Amino acid sequence: MGKKIMITCDEATTICDKKQYGEAGLADRLRLNLHLLLCKHCRAYSMQNNYISKLLSKYLKHKHTHKHLDAHEKVALENEIKIKIKELSGTEKP
Repeated sequence: MGKKIMITCDEATTICDKKQYGEAGLADRLRLNLHLLLCKHCRAYSMQNNYISKLLSKYLKHKHTHKHLDAHEKVALENEIKIKIKELSGTEKP
């Protein structure tokens, strides 16, 4: 029998993580999108998760040839993430 259409927040975050790494199937992505339309908390989690992943990926690919950050870079990156998360959490705008 087919999977249920509505999913819990726990299932949504799991699918969100899988989607980020290309491991979520079409049915899971559709169920996640439906859940994100209805749940502002999971929608915020998804936006934050995507932002952090893109930032880290871009930062490591373009600014460094190695995979380690010095203490100053870690603090700068942490501050940038905190500011963006506050921004994403405080508004419902995309």
